[in-house]
Amino acid sequence: MKVTSADIVISAVKPDQYPDSALPEFALAGRSNVGKSSFINKLLNRRNLARTSSKPGKTQTLNFFLINEELFFVDVPGYGYAKVSKTEREAWGKMIETYFTSREQLKAVVLITDLRHPPTSDDRMMYDFLKHHGIPCIIIATKADKIPRGKWQKHLKVTKETLEVEKDDPIVLFSSETGEGKDKVWALFQEYMD
Repeated sequence: MKVTSADIVISAVKPDQYPDSALPEFALAGRSNVGKSSFINKLLNRRNLARTSSKPGKTQTLNFFLINEELFFVDVPGYGYAKVSKTEREAWGKMIETYFTSREQLKAVVLITDLRHPPTSDDRMMYDFLKHHGIPCIIIATKADKIPRGKWQKHLKVTKETLEVEKDDPIVLFSSETGEGKDKVWALFQEYMD
């Protein structure tokens, strides 16, 4: 997809703040600092639409990005970050769960993992939650540029086995540096929208 416009339209915490729109939505989930913002920026050919930070826990709301007036990306707070209070983590969890389980416009959750490491127990919990609720999931194994190409399949196998990926769930190798996987991701989004 050629991106001609991309803007953050609202940061929401409750359903009555979600955009009043029937456009398809794709939520981006992953642990803190896994590279969600870099993923968004690479897909949209923007440098700083989604703010990247070396400090985890920056995203604290559901951030709705309107793309080409055709669809929304919804950036959700990263999970697994210990330096926020238990109360805050629980509030984020409830906010995300409410969005994931009640939003009809949600076409799929994009679960971003780091290809260099096996998925964490939090990644497993998120994947299991999505499967339990029948929410379509696209797995992105990012930071592929940090691993020699010859070892990609070995690392992908670890990701698939750790998450116990169901055969219908696509898994895409991705790099925010090189753009590896970008076209494949857009093609998948198109399939979910059709």
